Amino acid sequence: MPVGPIPTFRRCAKPMDRSFQAIAQPCAVRRPESVCDGDRNTAGRALLTRLWLGLAIAVCCARGASATTQVDAYISGYAAAVLEREFKVNARSLSVKDGVITLTAEDVGDADAAMVTEALSRIRGVASVNVLHDNEPIATASPPASMVEVDKSEQGIEPEGLLTGALPRGQLFKPLLADPRWPHFSAAYHYYTDRLKLRSVDARNIATVSFGEMLTLYRDDLPYGQWEVGVQAGVFSDFGLDTESNDLLNADYFVAALGGYRYEGFSVLGRVFHQSSHLGDELLLATRLNRVNLSYEGADLKLSYEFPFGLRLYGGGGGLFHKEPSDLKPWSVQYGAEYRGRRHTEFASIRPVFAVDLKNYEENDWAVDVSTRAGIQFDSVQALGRNLQFLVEYFDGHSPSGQFYKKKIEYVGLGVHFHF
Repeated sequence: MPVGPIPTFRRCAKPMDRSFQAIAQPCAVRRPESVCDGDRNTAGRALLTRLWLGLAIAVCCARGASATTQVDAYISGYAAAVLEREFKVNARSLSVKDGVITLTAEDVGDADAAMVTEALSRIRGVASVNVLHDNEPIATASPPASMVEVDKSEQGIEPEGLLTGALPRGQLFKPLLADPRWPHFSAAYHYYTDRLKLRSVDARNIATVSFGEMLTLYRDDLPYGQWEVGVQAGVFSDFGLDTESNDLLNADYFVAALGGYRYEGFSVLGRVFHQSSHLGDELLLATRLNRVNLSYEGADLKLSYEFPFGLRLYGGGGGLFHKEPSDLKPWSVQYGAEYRGRRHTEFASIRPVFAVDLKNYEENDWAVDVSTRAGIQFDSVQALGRNLQFLVEYFDGHSPSGQFYKKKIEYVGLGVHFHF
């Protein structure tokens, strides 16, 4: 049977995959250009749409992975800070994956594993905490469901800095290291460049001892940060080492009710306080000095911000609302800077510290009183949960001792301090 000519068609052959073959294969002979162009344009748009969709999915996945990585890194840094501050633990094995904190029992050391897991589980965004011994968990904890949820829109979280509730450990506002009247436990030797002349007593070598503490009564969380209320009390005593029986020269008594707030590196401390000052009995008998009945109540407010790499700046002011003598001028300002260096563990767990504290009192015509301290802090040596510090001290200004507040002094010395 004769075979006729093979007909040509004006429509393109139906491709198996229009998005690819419509572009890759040429149109059949005598196919109208308008139809071929239309198919080519449609296929091109389909391919472009798929490319954009794939790119969008890849970007979303990358952003999600990046956000998860950022949250884990944030949790890891804050967990390390909590371990160091609360338990004095340097956890080299600490790792965080998808909100799960893992560390070894060897790093936890003598600290209570249950307390460690409880503290870490209170960090918002933590899914669970595992303390491992020979790769087997010996203590685990999970936070309440309300604390696991994370605001994804913020690309991060605000963790719980310290434990909450009644009588929690730690304080939101860190101590002022160079403030001569910050309540804490210390003992120091001071050498006065000019003798402190008290009639028949010339004091050049002074021993200064302080006993004090800052106690948090209650702490709770806020949407941003934490707040707390507590008390602060201290006794500051000066003894004349040049006297026959190392006489007590002056004793100041301080007590305050306080409120504190902290959000990340920013912290606030407000106090309502009472202070009174007394001469030593032996000094009174030896010199018959006229005692100044120095006693007052007042309030102050201090703001502090901690920068990276251990730098801290602070400042504030206060006033007296009930005072004796009645003509005592009420206003004062205080400001300063501190630096706590990185911890070194070659010999012991130590870090360098440096602090300068400046005060101006209206009573002294706003003359500046300068107090500087520098030395080392032993993180591994503690008493009552406080770190041991050996500090070289220098002071120039009006005496911080209440009975001698009008006298200008200058001294250098060496002190042992316990600070958290």
